[in-house]
Amino acid sequence: MNVMQRALAGLGLAILALTPASAADPSKILYYRNPMGLSDISKVPKKDQMGMDYIPVHEGEDGSSTVKISLDRVQRSGVRTELAQMQRIARVVRAPGIAKPDERTLRIVSLRSDGFIEKLYVNETGAHITAGQPLFRVYSPQAVSAQVDFRTASVAGRGPRDDASAVQRLKNLDVPPAVIDKMREGGQPILSFDWPAPASGYVMEKSVIEGQMAKAGEALFKIAGLDPVWIIADVPEQEFGLVRTGATARIHFLALPGKVFEGRVTFILHELDARTRTAKVRIELPNPGHAISHEMFADVEIDAGSGDADRLVVPASAVIDSGSRQVVIVDRGEGLFEPRAVKLGMRGDGLVEIIDGLKAGESVVVTANFLIDAESNLKAALQAFTAEPGQPPKAEAKP
Repeated sequence: MNVMQRALAGLGLAILALTPASAADPSKILYYRNPMGLSDISKVPKKDQMGMDYIPVHEGEDGSSTVKISLDRVQRSGVRTELAQMQRIARVVRAPGIAKPDERTLRIVSLRSDGFIEKLYVNETGAHITAGQPLFRVYSPQAVSAQVDFRTASVAGRGPRDDASAVQRLKNLDVPPAVIDKMREGGQPILSFDWPAPASGYVMEKSVIEGQMAKAGEALFKIAGLDPVWIIADVPEQEFGLVRTGATARIHFLALPGKVFEGRVTFILHELDARTRTAKVRIELPNPGHAISHEMFADVEIDAGSGDADRLVVPASAVIDSGSRQVVIVDRGEGLFEPRAVKLGMRGDGLVEIIDGLKAGESVVVTANFLIDAESNLKAALQAFTAEPGQPPKAEAKP
């Protein structure tokens, strides 16, 4: 037995369960082939040396890659088919991410004139504050001088213009509105007053100590909100082009197992990191209960196919991909199966797009398709092996 005979014999054993020894079929039987894949054929039914029946080859099967399998064997072998159909492929882009503060909620608390911090009400980093809540009590000589000027202009009755000028000076020094309202009511200059929080959020940084002198423009507090938060995902370069602004995203946090958060892509940075070859994608995520904290690690899943049109798709298991060719097994009915070369497109969500070679509504095999493909290849190999010398074979074996 030579090398080809041994190879064919092995393949014959693999598909023996698919092909019945004596299939009852109304079509004409042309000849009987060796069940072990050897080159000898017979015009009449016979058995080989091991007692196995020769396999009948029916009219219409010879010279083509189409194979016929009895319906009983199809059911027992677990062959299952599905229709090729038009459908949207929801491809998912997965990337690591990290929670960051929404930059639109960031606030810096600073004075517009030199002052002295007499009392510090918020004295710890991480404290939650609300807009208008007193942060500290401050004495500012420039703010007191501006109040005196306002009081003088009001008492002297210099007119609305001078009064407006004095009020504007107080506003330029960022004196709280409550202090300005008391001055308008005729009150005396306030030597020290409470400084309100400009927004609600958490104290990210605190750079002030009770009793210290604060310079004009010096950052005393940095405040950031926790609703919403930003998730910055590092999307690989090869999938960067699939992500679109507005795409939905699902977020899984390592610190919050079992919980899934949903957000949307709001911005894609048009520059890749030269070291990691990733692109920064920003996802805005609601955080009403403040369960998500800044710098949390996350697993991000972005729906990259949400805006795509329908495509002709089949289940991924229907495709036999050898690298050099891609084949699906088309069920033509009555036990006839046809291996057909196809051209593939996008993949995702367990589906594969078929660009060429298949039509919508055709039925393809999704399980046991490798066995049917092996039967088809063996048939073509036998035809090439048994061809008369000097005559071309009726069908070429597929690579």
